[in-house]
Amino acid sequence: MTTHLFALCFDANDPLRLARFWAGVLGWEMADDPHDGIALLPSDDTGFRIRFLSSQEQKAGQNQMHLHLTSTSLDDQQQTVARALGLGGRHLDIGQRPEDEHVVLADPEGNEFCVIEPDNNFLADCGFVGELACDGSQDVGYFWSEALGWPLVWDQDQETAIQSPRGGTKIAWGGPPLMPKTGKNRLHFDLAPPVHGDQQAEVDRLVSLGATRIDIGQGEVSWVVMADPDGNEFSVLTPR
Repeated sequence: MTTHLFALCFDANDPLRLARFWAGVLGWEMADDPHDGIALLPSDDTGFRIRFLSSQEQKAGQNQMHLHLTSTSLDDQQQTVARALGLGGRHLDIGQRPEDEHVVLADPEGNEFCVIEPDNNFLADCGFVGELACDGSQDVGYFWSEALGWPLVWDQDQETAIQSPRGGTKIAWGGPPLMPKTGKNRLHFDLAPPVHGDQQAEVDRLVSLGATRIDIGQGEVSWVVMADPDGNEFSVLTPR
């Protein structure tokens, strides 16, 4: 059994506030785990938790990845938007066109996310957390397909997308041109080998696929910090 996507992590200036916002938007339970910090546990088939990690760094520029939330109807889409605004979110203009049917929002710390229109065919087989939309190359889509054991469900015009064999959230990369990377990404993945797996063997496997070990000043910790072929940070945790 290959490594699994354990968590999507947000760097947060106020982790508790951000966790409460996303718990309210998603309807997920909040857990205060002494090992993992503040986390939200999925109440659906999303397949990974969301963690909020304390950071003093302020958000600068657009995030490399953002969530796409799905809708079952126009009324459902409007309810999700209203719920997010009521919890402290706001509308955001990132250059979307007037005819675009999705709604672009930001959470209380400015992290972008979209509420997608109903009848979106690409996300029709996904749950509420339909997609993680990423800035990234075709090669990085291939890397993550191999790293997670998730097959490609889209590979066209240098755009790629993968999805777990069990279904649920898709991860997609938009292809070139890529945004210039400035500093550490505000969102990153935590991977974990299975319970009886081997962290070092997994690190070695990921290096063979094109990842690199990096030092972001983490010091002596139980996890290994790595970067994918596009330079995006991720962590490999101990088996769980």
